[in-house]
Amino acid sequence: QVQLVESGGGLVQAGGSLRLSCAASGRTFRNTAMGWFRQAPGKEREFVAVITWSGTITYYADSVKGRYTISRDNAKNTVYLQMNSLKPEDTAVYYCASHGGRGSYYYPVEYDYWGQGTQVTVSS
Repeated sequence: QVQLVESGGGLVQAGGSLRLSCAASGRTFRNTAMGWFRQAPGKEREFVAVITWSGTITYYADSVKGRYTISRDNAKNTVYLQMNSLKPEDTAVYYCASHGGRGSYYYPVEYDYWGQGTQVTVSS
């Protein structure tokens, strides 16, 4: 059983920053690529960022590139998402997920475990 628990969401003004954390347990975390997705009301869940198991390779959605940074600490079984220069359109529930080991990093269906999500609200 894998458990992922996100934290760090909240309400922030446009231009502000938040740091999300995702604590993992139950599986060998360090061998798994980890991703962040988000879902706004009435919209599909969308890819935000992913980091490979070693932490040496990262990919970002174009909408967050240059503003968000994904990182991980395998000793702490935790993955982070630093979000800077936040915009109202970044408002969503943010989810972390562990990649199943095959397939694209960009599609939710390729991830086999998900956290419960944390709300991020950016006011204008």
